[in-house]
Amino acid sequence: MATIRSVSFTIRRMSQQCFNIPPACFDTDYVLNPSNRSEIEANIQHRKGIGDIQLVHRINEQLRDTPSERGTLEAQLEVELSKIPNRTHPDVIGYGAEPRIIRSFNEQAKRTDRKFYQFGDICKKMNLYRMENLGNFTGHRSYYLTDELAELEHALICYAVESLRRRNFQLVTVPDVLPGRIIESCGMSVHGERNQVYKLNDDDGRELLCLSGTSEMALAGYLAGRILPAEQLPQKLMAVSRCYRAETSALQEEKGIYRVHQFTKVEMFAVCQPDQSATVLEEFRDIEVNLFDQLGLHFLLLDMPPCELGAPAYRKYDIEAWMPGRGMYGEISSCSDCTDYQARRLGIRVRNREQDTFAHTVNGTACAIPRMLIALLENFQNEDYTITVPEVLRQYMSGKQLLRRRKVLPELKLTKRLVQEETF
Repeated sequence: MATIRSVSFTIRRMSQQCFNIPPACFDTDYVLNPSNRSEIEANIQHRKGIGDIQLVHRINEQLRDTPSERGTLEAQLEVELSKIPNRTHPDVIGYGAEPRIIRSFNEQAKRTDRKFYQFGDICKKMNLYRMENLGNFTGHRSYYLTDELAELEHALICYAVESLRRRNFQLVTVPDVLPGRIIESCGMSVHGERNQVYKLNDDDGRELLCLSGTSEMALAGYLAGRILPAEQLPQKLMAVSRCYRAETSALQEEKGIYRVHQFTKVEMFAVCQPDQSATVLEEFRDIEVNLFDQLGLHFLLLDMPPCELGAPAYRKYDIEAWMPGRGMYGEISSCSDCTDYQARRLGIRVRNREQDTFAHTVNGTACAIPRMLIALLENFQNEDYTITVPEVLRQYMSGKQLLRRRKVLPELKLTKRLVQEETF
């Protein structure tokens, strides 16, 4: 049996790299062991068919048989190894394609007793945002939040940040522009026609730069190449950042700001020892539940099936809030245990007495602004076109209890001529 033990592969053709990012170190002891092939293949099928373990083993065999082509084959092997998804928690393998509902919160707050406007409709009636006529200005799926709606956004950010600060999270300001390798190391592809990543330069031999899809990527990159003392773990970080997604949707229930190209999010991230990540994931889940429970929302806590884990997650919880204007539950948060998937790709290690090991990483959404605004305005709208502000947010809005309809001054009205003149 020919295996390559804990070998780090580097793509030679990227000789003009300008960022000192450690090469990935895959778990080749496990992945290249023929006795694990059927188990890995089954996991790939559960995870929407990401990766090709048969191809990985064929390339590995070629490495043994044709050493003269070692450089080319090592580069191919790295690419294919990077596509193999993380393992799946044994408790969720049998879920099929449907999530398991763990618990329903605030059932009494599920509003179905009268007509509720969708977020976009109630905002138009209150003159609090603008999403129309932006195609020639900032592009489709863009939006402006104005006046009290913009205040509510900042209140949500402050509420989430202060809640995490009390739980000993360290606040970090992160960059929006990242090397493509950081993004791919975190589990999001930057290649292919249907990827969600905005690229800032062409693949012309320079390091590929991209807009970050979530601050999880920047926080993971911040720790790349580090060896962290075991006694200092877990380290819990948080960031407030803009997130950029090229994805689109034609689904009626996802119209408006439900799925947009740019939004603000408060993210939780932790790096920990291997035996700590399951506990940290439960902590992140409980933090999210507490945040949304205090807002008074009705929501479901879901344990997600393998087909919804993506490539990096070992286990993932989602939270879906009731949105009465849409008559549906919509995802507002998630948290994932990525075990050593990201740490191996970024060289994040733990220093123990016996030997260094790869760290585990955990991430979670404390507050994704657009969908939180949808949930709040659709649930707490009143028949007189006002919105009741949840009590825990009022301290961040100068004690304001209601959002009221905004009067539009004549000079602020958008005329047909102005709409026609909008350009980039």
